[in-house]
Amino acid sequence: QVQLVESGGGLVQPGGSLRLSCVASGRQSNIGFMGWYRQAPGKERELVAHITDGVIRYSDSVLGRFTISRDFARDGAKSTVNLDMRNLIPEDTALYLCGARGRNSLRGRDFWGQGTQVTVSS
Repeated sequence: QVQLVESGGGLVQPGGSLRLSCVASGRQSNIGFMGWYRQAPGKERELVAHITDGVIRYSDSVLGRFTISRDFARDGAKSTVNLDMRNLIPEDTALYLCGARGRNSLRGRDFWGQGTQVTVSS
């Protein structure tokens, strides 16, 4: 099993920065894709950044402003996926969710965190 716990959301002014973190617990070798999604009221869920075995992709809407990274704990039982967000704009306001896709014994399974709210407003 994989458990995802997000943190770091909040209220920030336009032009500000925030870091979101997602701690993934479980055998790390069973986790392939990890990504950050966001969902604003009345809009479809958007994949804004993802990382798989070191390969990183961003959506056009955040390219150049957001940075995703993944750090592994020494014991191999956890990893943390960070999303560093800068130059935030009101359109970035959304519920941000961490998602992961399993592989090997967890192949085909998707896992989700509970989400963390980001509000960009003056």
